[in-house]
Amino acid sequence: MIPLLAAAALQAQGGATLRDVAERAYIYAYPLVLIEATRGSTPVNQFAHVPQFPRPDTRRIVRPNADTLYSTAWLDLSREPILIHVPDSEGRFYLLQFMDAWTETFANPGKRTTGTAESWFAIVGPHWAGTLPEHVTRYDSATNIVWLLGRTQTNGPADYDHVHAFQRGMRMMPLNAYPNGEQKLNSALAFGTAAGATPPDQVKAMDAMTFFAAFAAAMKANPPHAADGPMIQELARIGLVPGQDLDASKLSAEQRQAMSDGAQAASARIEHLIPAAAATKPGWAGFNKTIGRYGTNYMARAAIARFGIGANPPEDAIYMNCSGDGAGQVLNGAQRYRVHFAQGSLPPVRAFWSLTAYDQGGYFIANPLNRYAIGNRDALKFNADGSLDIYIQAQTPGPGLESNWLPSGDGPFNLTIRLYWPEDAILNGVWHPPAPERQQ
Repeated sequence: MIPLLAAAALQAQGGATLRDVAERAYIYAYPLVLIEATRGSTPVNQFAHVPQFPRPDTRRIVRPNADTLYSTAWLDLSREPILIHVPDSEGRFYLLQFMDAWTETFANPGKRTTGTAESWFAIVGPHWAGTLPEHVTRYDSATNIVWLLGRTQTNGPADYDHVHAFQRGMRMMPLNAYPNGEQKLNSALAFGTAAGATPPDQVKAMDAMTFFAAFAAAMKANPPHAADGPMIQELARIGLVPGQDLDASKLSAEQRQAMSDGAQAASARIEHLIPAAAATKPGWAGFNKTIGRYGTNYMARAAIARFGIGANPPEDAIYMNCSGDGAGQVLNGAQRYRVHFAQGSLPPVRAFWSLTAYDQGGYFIANPLNRYAIGNRDALKFNADGSLDIYIQAQTPGPGLESNWLPSGDGPFNLTIRLYWPEDAILNGVWHPPAPERQQ
């Protein structure tokens, strides 16, 4: 997935013009409209499992990972809860991220939070009242539409069979079918971006009336959060009322023009946000601590939806990105680089970490080893003093060093370090990745 940026809070709302209201409304509405465009016509309440890592020629996902295989589903909770069974992963790291229709992460069962034993989870909609079976862990969603993104640790292609067996053990069913509901699976091709315009491009192409009409329709099944009261009052000024369709015939010419101007300005603001945070150390960009749980920080929520929808909250995984070396020069495969971890300074994680190289478009780089990521699950060779060097370059670093080689290709490239289940030293900003050093 694409890495994420820090975003400024919205401007004060007092004395706002209709155009200001429309601009804020667009930013507030953006994740909900984008989620609907992303979901499209995908069947609900069925798992889709991705069976392998993307290839270098795959263009379905920008900045894919070579660490986990995905399991995904769209849940419809409007009738009753949906129950999910997860088999014993036998200690393997996995994570089920549940997001409501506003992209807020409200549950994340998995090794970090619930362990790895066989488990049942119930995802419950906002209006359901009833009793769940015993030994089923309940998670409540603020909306009836929920997106599930599951990630299962995968230690290279040789590990696929073990992960596929775990994926096959996952089951999903409505409450009335518990515990022996029929397992239904979608094609793995259902995951990722289909042919044609991407969801962000679809949303960007909407005129203001189309966008706000889609937003009003989506709010019928997906009510605003409790903390959104002040924003809901603002929405009423341009004819947007939760639970009701947008009736453009009741809008004045001034309101329609304000909505058009405000939407255009808001879309430009979102598109022009560069997906990189302020550098925390030379070469590397930091992370946004609000990811996944935004509260009323609507601009951060919209920006993250645009540039990395489905990103994990930081306590589950942190991604940092690098496009330059320690001297501030752009990374290029015409040069040779080393990332040096001093003794005792390896990434402090409870699960695992990896370093991935991407081309300028954000895709894997073809190479003779078919190696797209390297990390602590690999058979790395440590130096005599306990330090570790990762060699990032186009050609082999030489005999005895290929175990620590991440091929870069011969053109411009960039890096992502993924830190799964990070320790406090990362979360608190005490630990930072070492910058790539150019080698002579």
